[in-house]
Amino acid sequence: MVRRILAVSLLAAVALVPALHAAEPDSAPALAATIEWLHQIDAGKYGESWDAASGYFKGALSREKWIEAMTGARKPLGSIERRFVKGAKFRTTLPGAPDGEYFVIQFETNFEHKQDSVETVTAARQGSVWKPAGYFIK
Repeated sequence: MVRRILAVSLLAAVALVPALHAAEPDSAPALAATIEWLHQIDAGKYGESWDAASGYFKGALSREKWIEAMTGARKPLGSIERRFVKGAKFRTTLPGAPDGEYFVIQFETNFEHKQDSVETVTAARQGSVWKPAGYFIK
């Protein structure tokens, strides 16, 4: 099941990359980093997902608080049934964050125990790499 979700996510990413790449050259690495990070969360590797996050993310929330938040909010939702990219935009400003290069991606997600969710992940460019800087579930 996890391999199937990974394959579907990667297939969706590959399908989205040409369209995003034409508008913004850094969309493929940003999207790939975001999907990889979401797979850590899906696997319950909350500590590892914190380790892989941006400095801004780590400065806003301790590793212990992140694990606690994910254990309380994400874990009860259960496994992923499907996840598709709903939309993605590059930004240079975000409320409450310093100016920089950001890629905000929304996913339509069905969890085992919560259908029709929207996950929003914000990735921040740090040097030549993209790292998660925010994560929200509606």
